[in-house]
Amino acid sequence: MVTVLACAFLVLTLASKPNASITKDCFGSGGNGTDGSLQFNVYQSSCPQAEEIIFSVVQQAVANDLRMAASLLRLHFHDCFVNGCDASVLLDDTPTFVGEKTAGPNLNSLRGFDVIDGIKSELELACPQTVSCADVLAIVARDSVVLSGGPTWEVEVGRKDSLTASRSTANATIPAPTSDVATLVQKFRNLGLSAGDMVALSGAHTIGKARCSSFSSRLGGGGGNVDREFLQSLQQLCSVSNGTLAHLDLATPATFDNQYYINLLSGEGLLPSDQVLLNGAGEVGSLVQAYAMDPLLFFEDFKASMVRMGRLAPPAGSGGEVRTSCRAIN
Repeated sequence: MVTVLACAFLVLTLASKPNASITKDCFGSGGNGTDGSLQFNVYQSSCPQAEEIIFSVVQQAVANDLRMAASLLRLHFHDCFVNGCDASVLLDDTPTFVGEKTAGPNLNSLRGFDVIDGIKSELELACPQTVSCADVLAIVARDSVVLSGGPTWEVEVGRKDSLTASRSTANATIPAPTSDVATLVQKFRNLGLSAGDMVALSGAHTIGKARCSSFSSRLGGGGGNVDREFLQSLQQLCSVSNGTLAHLDLATPATFDNQYYINLLSGEGLLPSDQVLLNGAGEVGSLVQAYAMDPLLFFEDFKASMVRMGRLAPPAGSGGEVRTSCRAIN
């Protein structure tokens, strides 16, 4: 089996070669899953090229725009937090239907929908109505981490795409960038995820960007400890516009590593909801310290938490399908 570090090196080496393919060992070849209908390798016989197609499109998208890796990872988060991982976040509004794209945490913020459209179009040509959009989001999230130098893991698949969406639930369940530790822990626990999952999954903020409007309270020195020079740099950056983008991790902005936690120790967490983790009671603060010291521990816990988040299921009896277009029900 290829190791995590060897896999990441292989992916980064191949990223500059458009026609290169990646060894299947980097994605695993496990057996049956144990959580409901989710299993490993569901598409091995029905659409054996599915993961290769998905990886190829993500690879090209990230090569064209390094920020896209974080954007695609975030799509999976914002999908799973609203009535489970069911691709509800991808549905467009219609004259008779309001989806989740206009919810506060998503409006003018989520991106990468066109990349998902491109993946789905290729999958429909290769194996029509076989691979769900929800599974695409889960696989894309993993591939985005790998292409950024992070760990790989096996993705359980077999999800169905929702027949509806909930703007109100998106507004209520997705954590705000101004959340305190108690709120963050509770929102994760409401979904069946632990405080430990919350700290590990927050490490996704080691890549990507955020608008100045999302961390405005930091500009005044709020939101926990703040490094003076870091604060001054943010104030200067955001003096032009609240819509200006800042790196979530200034040190290694496009690399999936444990630098996020190191930044928290030095008071350089960008979002208020990031920096407050450092002083979280019990397990929360301890894990920040541990992950800052041990990148492999962070990688292992992040992988496990991503799998647990990926198991979040829609409400019983809600039904589902495999959409032919991720933007609309069939």
